[in-house]
Amino acid sequence: MTTFDDILEEAGKFGRCQKRIFALLCMVSMPWAGVYVGIVFQGFTPDHWCRDPEVVERRRECSWSLADSRRLTVPLVNSSGVPQPSTCEQYEVDWNRTGLTCDSQGLDLSGTPTTGCKNGWEYDYEGRQSFVTEFDLVCSDAWLVDMYQATLNVGFLVGSIAIGYLADRFGRKMSFLMSNLLNGIAGILVAVAPNYVSLLVFRTLYGFGVKGGWVAGYVLSKDNIKPRDSNKKFKKRFLPFFFFFFFFLCVEPSSLSVTELVGVEYRRTVGVLYQMFFSVGILILPLLAYYITDWRWLQVVITVPYIIFLSYYWFIPESPRWLLSQNQKSKAVKITEDMAKENKMTLSKNIETLADDNADSHTVSFMDLIRTPKMRKHTFILSYNWFTSAVVYQGLIMRLGILEGNVYIDFLISGLVEFPAAFLILFTIERIGRRLPFAAANIVAGAACFITAFIPDSMLWFKTLVACIGRLGITMAFEMVVFVNTELYPTFVRNFGVSVCSTLCDVGGIIAPFLLYRLAVIWLELPLIIFGSLAFVAGGLVLLLPETRGVPLPETIDDIEFPDRCKEKAAMKNQQLTNLLPQSDVSTNKETAVV
Repeated sequence: MTTFDDILEEAGKFGRCQKRIFALLCMVSMPWAGVYVGIVFQGFTPDHWCRDPEVVERRRECSWSLADSRRLTVPLVNSSGVPQPSTCEQYEVDWNRTGLTCDSQGLDLSGTPTTGCKNGWEYDYEGRQSFVTEFDLVCSDAWLVDMYQATLNVGFLVGSIAIGYLADRFGRKMSFLMSNLLNGIAGILVAVAPNYVSLLVFRTLYGFGVKGGWVAGYVLSKDNIKPRDSNKKFKKRFLPFFFFFFFFLCVEPSSLSVTELVGVEYRRTVGVLYQMFFSVGILILPLLAYYITDWRWLQVVITVPYIIFLSYYWFIPESPRWLLSQNQKSKAVKITEDMAKENKMTLSKNIETLADDNADSHTVSFMDLIRTPKMRKHTFILSYNWFTSAVVYQGLIMRLGILEGNVYIDFLISGLVEFPAAFLILFTIERIGRRLPFAAANIVAGAACFITAFIPDSMLWFKTLVACIGRLGITMAFEMVVFVNTELYPTFVRNFGVSVCSTLCDVGGIIAPFLLYRLAVIWLELPLIIFGSLAFVAGGLVLLLPETRGVPLPETIDDIEFPDRCKEKAAMKNQQLTNLLPQSDVSTNKETAVV
């Protein structure tokens, strides 16, 4: 029997065809950045105060400034020890009796009774339109802004699970295309939503499609590239080393890492490139938001690429692996032959015996993850790190929208630090290992959050620098949790284990906006204290994990519970290979799966 991996050796492990597919699917990561953190611009809350129609009318007639009309409308309240104009209360004045003239701008109303806003709000912004200003989501309704991001993460959670199933049931290509069709429809519906309730419903559907499409695309990209290791389940469902958040972002682990599906010589390059495409999207987003000041039109621009991705129907083939699993051998052979032709390679007659190499399966359950002591420890620590990475990463990005600085410049600068994060990981994991850089990244992020919270606003440049270091740290931690998670579970439970742990990522994404926006009302820097505490604990827990550099990938739970046996078994296998085969054959044989 000839496996698809054997045929890929002949068709090309990462030839022109796979590079083309990989490049096309990398494009999917760029608009996802706008979906993931677009709330910074679409949900911007400008300075606001209660609207008094009579004062507004007099301001226009008398050419008063906003400050003059505001002084006659709202009282001063104590905010962090400093008197500030109220945003949710106004003077209760009957202007018909008091008389409001152009000379009333200096009128002292400090002893006047106050009441809640009765006629909506005024906003101090220049031409910018967010859903906050359109739907008046301030004061008692401010918590509804949190729902905009929370519902997206609910969609992520459901979409990653559902599309993973649909990709296995109806094919990778069809699932990818249907997800992008849903993205296009839901994204436009978000842009034209008539009220906030419908906006949240459409936003949930949008999250479902966007996350699902990213997963389906990643599954599709992985099935046409030669993996490094020969472990069947590992090949089928390994998670990406670099991805976002990710994206990149919390991707459902039915997808397989592009970095683990190319030859060793391509692994790092592919991983960095894929991660960078999400980061490129992060850099493009503030530029788009700067020129597109209406949140609805910005939503349309973010959605348009998903409509364009429907054209991939003509450029990307179905997964040969999936076709083989569905007993559609003739189609799989045809696609593989086309791939070899594009790669300028020639296939042998082995393709005539091509068969599915993933027919074997194991029944797994949640109990497999917690039944034994070390598996239980790994599950708890990794789940907590998924949760922390999502909360701190999203929280630090969304925090940029509530600061007083230039949100466009701040967002751009903080996005730039994601690029060195990938290179720092590549530089350290093979020299130092996984555990120390992973723990250090969390601890640095936590320390930066604590320090930033207590730096005075007068030292803005220093505060921005420290905050960027925190962003760098949590970006590294987010990328590393994916890699480490896959190395700490045995083969038969690896996909399920990462799936369970990464679920906490979307849960963290649901909680993050509430932690940020609600705690910031109490004290602007309070969310940083919470983020710093979470990251510190995460870093400490990582130190309890074993080092996996140079260790063979575990195949059974016993390999986890008794790691010395795993090393001995790998050494014995290599020795047997050396004794049985000529030296020239040994040097070209597939390596034992060592990470």
